[in-house]
Amino acid sequence: MNTVPEVVAHFDEATHTVSYIVWDKASQRAAIIDSVLDFEQASGQVSTKSADALLSDIAARGLTVDWILDTHVHADHLSAAAYLKGKLGAPICIGANVGKVQGTFRTVFNIDDVSGKGTEFDCLLADGEKLPLGNLRIETLHTPGHTPACASYLIGDALFVGDTLFMPDYGTARCDFPGGDARTLYRSIQRLFALPASTRMFLCHDYKAPGRDKFVWETTVGEQRAKNLHIHDGIGEEEFVKMRTERDTKLSTPALLLPSVQVNVRAGQLPPPESNGTRYLKVPLTVPRH
Repeated sequence: MNTVPEVVAHFDEATHTVSYIVWDKASQRAAIIDSVLDFEQASGQVSTKSADALLSDIAARGLTVDWILDTHVHADHLSAAAYLKGKLGAPICIGANVGKVQGTFRTVFNIDDVSGKGTEFDCLLADGEKLPLGNLRIETLHTPGHTPACASYLIGDALFVGDTLFMPDYGTARCDFPGGDARTLYRSIQRLFALPASTRMFLCHDYKAPGRDKFVWETTVGEQRAKNLHIHDGIGEEEFVKMRTERDTKLSTPALLLPSVQVNVRAGQLPPPESNGTRYLKVPLTVPRH
C-alpha cells in the first residue's frame, strides 16, 4: 500500500492560515483540512474566495472529496466547512471533544442554538479512530493543550497538526484559551514526537519567524525534535510549562477570536438570521460597575 499521500497547500495571508487538500493518488479520493471562509471584520463582509480556490483546484485535479476535516475550533479564522459541504456533499468531521469547547462559548455568547454536544458536525472522531481515504487511512490523534478538543490527523507519512506546533523557529501554540493547558500540550507534542522522524508535518499557520523572509508550513517530526525553539529534545515538562505559561500572559487576543468561534462551534455555519432576516455576530461587553 502506498503510504505517501499527495498534499497541496493553500495559504491565506490575511489570517496566516494554511488549508490543505490531501489525496490518495491511486484512487483520487481526497480530504480538505482546515478551510477558510473569508471575513472582513470592519464591514462584516463574508466571502468564499478562499474556499472557491480550493474547489477549483479539486476540480482541476479530478479529485473526489470524501471528508472535510477541522483540527479544532479555530480562534483566528472562520471555517468554510459548511460552505464546502454544500458544494461537495462530504461530511464535516472534528475531534470528539468539541462539545467541551461548544459548552464554553455557548455560555459566553448566550447562543442557545449551539448544542454543546457536537451535533452540528457530521462525525466526531475518537482518539485512534480511522477513516478511509482511497487506499490510505486517516488516523485521528487527540492532541489537546491549545484547546481541549484539538486533534491531529495522520495520513500515511503526512501529519496535520493544526495549531499544536508551528515551524521550529517559531515554537508552539498558546494555551491560554478556555480549557487550554500547557502541561497537556507538552504531553500531546511528545506523542507526536514519538512518530518516525521522517514523518512530514504540516502546520495550520505561519507568521514568519524573525529573520525569515518567506512563509513556510511544512517540516518533519525529526526537525521539530531537533530544532523547535520551545520544545526540542532535552526540554523537560516543567521547563516548557513555565515558559509557555509566562509567554501566554504577554500575547494579545487574536483579532478574529470573537467572530471565529461563533461560526466554528457551528461547524462553519453562520448564526441563524434574526427576525429582520439579518445574521449577527455578538460582542460580549465588560462594563465597569460604578
